[in-house]
Amino acid sequence: MEVLVAIFLITVGVLGAMALVNQTTTFIQGTSSRLVAAYLAQEGIEIVRNIRDSNFLKIHKEGEGNWDDGLTGCQAGCEADYNDLALISADRYLKIDAGFYNYNSGLDTPFKRKITITPDGSDILKVSVEVSWQERGRAHQVTAQENLYQWWY
Repeated sequence: MEVLVAIFLITVGVLGAMALVNQTTTFIQGTSSRLVAAYLAQEGIEIVRNIRDSNFLKIHKEGEGNWDDGLTGCQAGCEADYNDLALISADRYLKIDAGFYNYNSGLDTPFKRKITITPDGSDILKVSVEVSWQERGRAHQVTAQENLYQWWY
């Protein structure tokens, strides 16, 4: 009788430990994906800032152009990665190559990034970046927003 009780207690303990390990692994995977999505959303805002700042340099170097060149056609959503010079309308999954996320080469990832830019007056652009992905049969998303200004006038 004592042996059966001991086996029962050991089995309950081992099953409880296995359930805890499984739950922790699931939590870590979800947290890792949310962290990557947050970084990809922030990178999307940085890409838009870079285009705006490149327009500033072009205006002051060549004396032509507008501060929002290339940024006003994205009300329905655009995409760009760190090595793009312009935003394009598309809806593709990001790939990862040597630790960098892009649209052209590498292994497929579950992440999609949509950059939406809405003009708000003559000198403000509302930038919203949404990163979405599927994990364990559920849809997830992370959104980052920022206002960009024509700051040099």
